[in-house]
Amino acid sequence: MKTGPSLIRILTVDDHPMLREGIAALLASQSDMSLIGEASTGREALELYRKHRPDLTLMDLQMPDMDGIEATIAICSEFPGARIIVLTTYTGDVQVLRALKAGARAYLLKSLLRKELLETIRAVHAGQKRIPPAVASELAEHAIDETLTLREIDVLRLIAGGNANKLIADQLSITEETVKGHVKNILSKLGANDRTHAVTIALKRGIIEL
Repeated sequence: MKTGPSLIRILTVDDHPMLREGIAALLASQSDMSLIGEASTGREALELYRKHRPDLTLMDLQMPDMDGIEATIAICSEFPGARIIVLTTYTGDVQVLRALKAGARAYLLKSLLRKELLETIRAVHAGQKRIPPAVASELAEHAIDETLTLREIDVLRLIAGGNANKLIADQLSITEETVKGHVKNILSKLGANDRTHAVTIALKRGIIEL
């Protein structure tokens, strides 16, 4: 392991060993960076953060046990100065907002890792925030959209699971008429033509996950 006062000490968090290996190889080629730990779950990330106090953490969003958003919230509440870069395959605006509200300083798509990771690490270490243009435009596009209520999201998740209105009503202990009202609001807020279209939009934007 490289050591030195000017090194950027980095912790990587991802449940895919191959991705961690790829990042490790990329960091190893840099004279100003040092990989000080690797975690495969959010809980492990929190433990390693406490142990090593890295300068910067690369955090995956989708992980078992504790996801990247929860891990980011946990780390930032304990260490307010934590610098976290979220790595993900999602461009959805809702997912991005969740990550930024949780305390992430940058949001980087995994497809851009080879091209932009090193520059993003240096920028965030220097105190900057980074969001890729594609993600920024997605955020801007939905900035004034009306957000779904928690109950509407519950209904949408059950729609995504293939449930009819009667089943949704039974599961949520509400009337079928109430479900129909929620569905109408969901379609209107998402600008969707039908239930299937609403699910597609919600998945793309990160409102729900399958």
